[in-house]
Amino acid sequence: MAGIKHLVMAKFKEGAAVEQLVLDMKKLALELDIVKSFEWGEDVMKNDKYSHGFTHTFILTFDSAEDVAAYIKHPRHVEYGKKFRAGTEKILAVDFPTVIDKIRTA
Repeated sequence: MAGIKHLVMAKFKEGAAVEQLVLDMKKLALELDIVKSFEWGEDVMKNDKYSHGFTHTFILTFDSAEDVAAYIKHPRHVEYGKKFRAGTEKILAVDFPTVIDKIRTA
């Protein structure tokens, strides 16, 4: 799916309610039509040398940079962001246009 990706990497604080934060992010993405897709995962390699301590990655897809900006300013995102930041030790966020060079089909 082409468009603009909003990639967020997080290292959660010890004792953070990670499962609830993920569920709440999923709920937010499902409720807002501006979000075209939502993907997430937990680091499987657990190699701090390369992951720099980040444990989870979240990727949201939007049609345009303007849609990303609208999402970031949306009151529900602002409210969720406060909870998310409170539960994280560090966050990295990057927004970028998708360039698809290869799609492998079955």
